[in-house]
Amino acid sequence: MALPHAQPLDVISVRPLGPQLRQAVSTSLLRTDRLQLLHLVLPLHQDLPQHWLDDTCVLHCLEGQVEVALPSGLRRLLAGDLVVLPPAQAHALRARADAVVLMTLLHHGEANALGGPGARE
Repeated sequence: MALPHAQPLDVISVRPLGPQLRQAVSTSLLRTDRLQLLHLVLPLHQDLPQHWLDDTCVLHCLEGQVEVALPSGLRRLLAGDLVVLPPAQAHALRARADAVVLMTLLHHGEANALGGPGARE
């Protein structure tokens, strides 16, 4: 059974997991028409293979160390660092220490339909 997503206005904890990190699992925290929050748990040496997303993606390292492998080179994220990837940016994630990453996806289809940034005239 899938865990329920949080709702807007709910308080969501993304505090460091510390010693519980090795037993934790990745989860989708919140999903709306325009936004998705994912809490990715990446034990040391666990990699996510190269892929790309249709959405703008913010990768915020909450704990540990992770490398974001891009065609243009590596971006090393330590706890507290983040990087913004534009839509369709190929990337892979490599845990260089036990790590937790908050991934925020901004769904452009809905934002454009509502006249947000990037809306077509």
